Amino acid sequence: MTANNKNSKLPSDVQKKIQTRLVRLEGQVRGVRRMLDEERECPDILTQLSAIRGAAHQISLLLLENYALECMSHPEEHGSPDQAIAKLVDTLGKLA
Repeated sequence: MTANNKNSKLPSDVQKKIQTRLVRLEGQVRGVRRMLDEERECPDILTQLSAIRGAAHQISLLLLENYALECMSHPEEHGSPDQAIAKLVDTLGKLA
């Protein structure tokens, strides 16, 4: 990945893990829509929404881990080690 290329490829194993988790997440979202259609109790729906949030967070962490490893393994591709760290810190801030 170069400083100008924001489309770095994910390793195939990481991409497969993310795809698998996204499929599961889609199923959870469909489940919540179904719960709304069935007029289920709010606490049940909120529990499912919490699970969705957790699943999305885990996907973000998986992607972040890969990014951090790539970024720190090749800091020169991000300009300099300091620029690579600054970009990583900025990315971490977006997850908060």
